[in-house]
Amino acid sequence: MTGEKKRIEVCYSPNQWHLYKKDYEIAIVIDVLRATSAICAAVENGVTIIPVSSLEEAQVYQDKGYLVAAERNGQIVEGFDMGNSPVSFKNPELKGKTVILTTTNGTKAINIAREKETVAIASLNNLEAICNWLIEQNKNVLLLGSGWKDKFNLEDTICAGAIADELIESHKFFAEEDSTIAAKFIYRSAKENIFSFLKASSHRRRLRKLNLNEDIKYCLTPNTTSVVPILQGDEIVAAKKQLVSE
Repeated sequence: MTGEKKRIEVCYSPNQWHLYKKDYEIAIVIDVLRATSAICAAVENGVTIIPVSSLEEAQVYQDKGYLVAAERNGQIVEGFDMGNSPVSFKNPELKGKTVILTTTNGTKAINIAREKETVAIASLNNLEAICNWLIEQNKNVLLLGSGWKDKFNLEDTICAGAIADELIESHKFFAEEDSTIAAKFIYRSAKENIFSFLKASSHRRRLRKLNLNEDIKYCLTPNTTSVVPILQGDEIVAAKKQLVSE
């Protein structure tokens, strides 16, 4: 299908999903601080993630003996095994295990997007890998920021803008929405020092108050992994490296 450009657009938060969702085969879910960064770290470590939206669903899995990672408002939910720190998912003892994950924003966005043919996970950590993978897929892409409780979120928009910018620059994709153009230029303004650019962002301030500086640094460091997590059924696993038929 050479010569036919595919479309890539940015949706800032799940509450706008219904306005954007038509005509895209692939949805990319982004929650830089911290859910999708944690998922990338987990999948790279050989962990299978099952994302659930509610604490009630998570409790059902815990009652069945599953490990459950649960976060609300940046903190581990009492009574569960762990939160959504990407650093914690790099623990070698988790390799080969399945972990149930529920977070304030990210897992909700993943489950909203699951109506699409393909759902993949992006963060700054796997930025180059997700861009290369999307170019290989040669399909229309909607980038969904998880936001903060359905509101606009700066770090997710920067990550979405980075992906959109790279794909548009490949000359294999085009964009029409103002949201995508804005995300692209916000990313270009931030790209030389994302860590500094996001210093005053609301969620970074929220996490800093919780003394989660190690997580912040990890999440805002681009290209530390080449993994591309995708949703297969109820599980998030690594995409197989394979040639995509034309």
